[in-house]
Amino acid sequence: MEFILINGKGKKFTFPVNPEEVTISRQKGLDTAMILSRGEFDFPQGNKIKEISFSSFFPMEYDESFCKGTEGSLPDPQTAMNQLNEFLVSKTPLRFIITETAVNVPVFVSSHQSIFRGGEPGDVHFDITLRTWSEMKVAKKSSKGAAANKRPRTDMKEKKKTYTVKPGDSLSKIAKLELGDSSKWNQIYKLNQKVIGKNPNAIKPGQKLVLP
Repeated sequence: MEFILINGKGKKFTFPVNPEEVTISRQKGLDTAMILSRGEFDFPQGNKIKEISFSSFFPMEYDESFCKGTEGSLPDPQTAMNQLNEFLVSKTPLRFIITETAVNVPVFVSSHQSIFRGGEPGDVHFDITLRTWSEMKVAKKSSKGAAANKRPRTDMKEKKKTYTVKPGDSLSKIAKLELGDSSKWNQIYKLNQKVIGKNPNAIKPGQKLVLP
């Protein structure tokens, strides 16, 4: 069993030590109304956001009895802690997976607390809370006035930037303009070789190129 966070670029972050327990909190949203002479009544308003929380630590030294992966894959505790901090401030959702279970959901890191304990030099303990995320959708109505029932699957992948070739352009000029470094023209060519062809100097106006 592995605990994994995956960002929009598909990069995996695997927690090196599995937590002893995971708490998944679910609540139903209720709107309470007071009706005169009848008292209070609760009206269901859909489910609230689910929270997933657990505690573990980033060990300084590899121990095969509890560490996941191999010794070479063990992240530096400070680097791993900084990565969680980056997830915390990120505005892009992550995908959280617990292998061998049904947990596979888009989430945001809502809180992260680091703990340093005496007698365990170099180790970084942490508490983390994740909140499930779903994209807000506006229901479209058909010509008959009925709301559309189809809900497209949420796309969490980052969309690649593109550039449309203009007259007088070259790959080095595009690399300088869009990437800030003309020497990166080869990266653009590798991504678009099927569109450009065998000659990297033969780009044509109107061609749409994917940028790294």
